[in-house]
Amino acid sequence: MPIPAAAANEKKPAGVPVHAKDIERVKLFQPYQKKSVTTHNRLGVSPMCMYSADDGYVNDFHLGHYLSFALKGPGLVMVEASGVTPEGRITPGCLGIWDDSHIEGMKKLSDNIKSQGSKSAIQIAHAGRKASTSPPFLGDYVMDEANGGWPNRVVGPSDNAFAPHYATPHALTKEEIKQHVQAFADAAVRVNKAGFDILEIHGAHGYLISSFYSGSSNKRTDEYGGSFENRIRFALEVAQAVRDVWPQEKPLWMRLSCSDYSNPDPMGHSPDGWDIYQTIELAKELKKIGVDVIDCSSGGIIPGVKYPSNPMYQVPLAEAIKKGADIDTAAVGLIVEGEDAEGILQKGQADFILAAREFLRDSAFVLRAAQSLDVEIVWPKQYSWAVKKARRDSVIKAPKELDEQEKKSVP
Repeated sequence: MPIPAAAANEKKPAGVPVHAKDIERVKLFQPYQKKSVTTHNRLGVSPMCMYSADDGYVNDFHLGHYLSFALKGPGLVMVEASGVTPEGRITPGCLGIWDDSHIEGMKKLSDNIKSQGSKSAIQIAHAGRKASTSPPFLGDYVMDEANGGWPNRVVGPSDNAFAPHYATPHALTKEEIKQHVQAFADAAVRVNKAGFDILEIHGAHGYLISSFYSGSSNKRTDEYGGSFENRIRFALEVAQAVRDVWPQEKPLWMRLSCSDYSNPDPMGHSPDGWDIYQTIELAKELKKIGVDVIDCSSGGIIPGVKYPSNPMYQVPLAEAIKKGADIDTAAVGLIVEGEDAEGILQKGQADFILAAREFLRDSAFVLRAAQSLDVEIVWPKQYSWAVKKARRDSVIKAPKELDEQEKKSVP
């Protein structure tokens, strides 16, 4: 049974502005509608692997982890990369959606997220040549069979390893490529049965799809390698297969690496690798298929390259794709302040904001963003009652302020 909504007796879920004038004034707290799905604001939780599953199954950790975000008002909560095959997981601890037996746990996860007013989203993925690795909190090495890994069953477009300490992949045959396309489609059917509102295909970070479209990793000489048209073929086949089975009324997102940094300038050309200009052309083709939103990330395809580290460093990529491909984009990457998120939307650089580690650091990021923009939002009554006299007619005070107030009130 889903957890009762934190705002069960409220007319609005957490994260919705109390005053209509704030909805008109602040884009971050305006609804975002795509097809039949409307989020109550434009700030969502980006997918982040937790490496805490056993054989791909949802457990109590996942239920509590994702509910902790949904309680505090994001427009959507996106569940981490979930493998479309057992060998498609990044680590043995990653979630999976390759079998019908995964549906029950995923449905509990989706129901819990939606019970708090957020939309439920999930990212489906295949790790490709970066599979069978250790969780990052344990180190950076290949997991062998004794530790639940599958180094001899890692696959990719070619037989070149991601890095010397990674498993050498088996180059997929054409028949095996078809099987992997079907695996994505089968996973999408399960996601729908689990009740998710939004589905995202993981086509970034050096995992299977992006290792096909980047010339830095794809060394094939058949119709899946060489030219731009050949290198994007697998991505388009996956997107088409998923769109064919994912309900037309539900939005389909796709995350892309908009540059592989073979050219250190993310806005520069890299014809032998992968760059923003090729991404724009790919996005145009994905839009024709029926992909609704491009989630704009970067990198992960070439080991050892230098990444930008400035705040909002991927926003120009989202803007370029939004304008160049005429498709909605989600901006992600070091967006840690409400004012910055609002500025991105006001300037028309993206349509939606995703934050990842900032939600890990502060699960009340939506509230903090609202405070910084002088917006009063609905807050779960189970938490807000503790504020007592603290500005009931205004935005709830920050935790530090509340601590000071509480100290003064202690007899």
